[in-house]
Amino acid sequence: MPDSPRGRRAGRLWSAGLFATLGSQFLSALADNALIFAALVVVRRQSYPEWSGPLLQEFFIVTYVLLAPFVGAFADAQPKGRAMFWGNAVKLAGTLAMCFRVNPFLSYAIVGVGAAAYSPAKYGILTDLVPPALLVKANGVLESATIASILLGAVAGGALTDWSITGAIVIAAACYAAAMLGTLLIPKLKVARAHANFAFAASIKNITTQIASLLKARDLRAALIGTGVFWGAGAALRFLVIAWVPAVLHIQGTSTPGYLTGMVAAGIAVGAVLAGRFVKLKSARRAIPAGVLLGVGVSLLPLVKTLPEAFVLMAFVGTCSGFLVVPLDALLQQHGNRNSGVGSLIAIQNLFENLCMLVLMSAYTGVMYARVPVNDIAFWFGILIAISMAWLASMRMKS
Repeated sequence: MPDSPRGRRAGRLWSAGLFATLGSQFLSALADNALIFAALVVVRRQSYPEWSGPLLQEFFIVTYVLLAPFVGAFADAQPKGRAMFWGNAVKLAGTLAMCFRVNPFLSYAIVGVGAAAYSPAKYGILTDLVPPALLVKANGVLESATIASILLGAVAGGALTDWSITGAIVIAAACYAAAMLGTLLIPKLKVARAHANFAFAASIKNITTQIASLLKARDLRAALIGTGVFWGAGAALRFLVIAWVPAVLHIQGTSTPGYLTGMVAAGIAVGAVLAGRFVKLKSARRAIPAGVLLGVGVSLLPLVKTLPEAFVLMAFVGTCSGFLVVPLDALLQQHGNRNSGVGSLIAIQNLFENLCMLVLMSAYTGVMYARVPVNDIAFWFGILIAISMAWLASMRMKS
C-alpha cells in the first residue's frame, strides 16, 4: 500500500499532491457555480413556472441523499484522486446532456450524481496529504480555493449566461474536462478500505451504525448539525438573492446576482483564513456563534436599498460563514481519519447537509409558490438560521 506523501510525513502543508487537488477542485467548483445560472435560464426559457427554479436544485440535492450510503465506501475503496476523476466525468456527462437539450432537471440530477461521488474524495484526501496539526489550515486553503472558484464561477456564470446560454454550458463542460486531467496529477494515496461492501442492505446498516455513533459524540453532533444548517442556508440564499435583486433593486439579468454571490464567496474566503489562523482543532466548536451572526446578517437584507449596501452585507454573511464551517469540517475529517475512513464520514456529513438543503429548499419553493414577498422571506429565513445556531451553541455548552 502506498505510504502517505512525503509532505505529510515531514509535517509540511504544501506538496505536489495538494497543488493538484486545489487545481482540480478550483476548476470543478468553477463549473458547478457557472452551470447553475445557465440551468436556471434554460428552465425559464422552456416555460417552466417561476417557482420551479429552486426545484432544479432539489433534483441535484436528492442524489446526495440517495447515494450517501454508497459514495463514502466508493471514495475509501480506491485512491481518492481516482474517485475525483470519476466524479468529474459524471459531472461532464450531465453537462453535455444539458447542452444536447436533454430535460434540464434530469441533466442537472446527473451532475448531482457526479458531485455526490466527488465530494467525499475531495475533502477526505486532505487527511492523506497533511498531518492532523495542519488540517484546519489545509481546510482553509481548500475552502479558499473553492470560494475563489465560486466567486469567479458566479460572476462568469451570470455574465456568460446573459451572453450565451450554450456558451456558458460548453465552458462549464470544458472546466470539468480540465478538472479530470488535473486529478491524474494527484499521487496514488493510501486506500482506507480496500474491500468495501456495496451491497444495499450492508451499506444501509453500515451508515446507520456510523450515524448513531457520531450523534452520541457531542462535538461531532454539533459539527454535523452546524455544517448542515450552513449548507442548507447557502443553497436557499443563492436563490433568494436571484429573486431579491430584481424585486428590490430593480436590476434585471443574472449578472448582478452573480456578483452578489461572488461577494459572499469572497467573504467566506476571508472567514476561512481567519478560522485557520485563530481557531484550533480542539476548540472547533467555538466557531458556532459565527452562525448566529450569519443569520442576523441575512435577516437584515430587507433594510438594504442600494447595491453597495448589498455588497457589504453579503461580504459580512460570507465572512461569518467561512469562520463557521472550516473548523467544523476539519473536526469531522480528523475523526474519520482515526476511525471508519474519511470518505464514509464525509458521505454522512453530505447526507446531513443535503437533508438540510432539501428541507430549506422545499420550504423556499413553497413560499415562492405562495407568492410571499421576498423581503419577508429574507427576514424570517435569517431569524430561523440565527435561532438554530443559538440553540446549537446552547446545547453544546450544556453538554
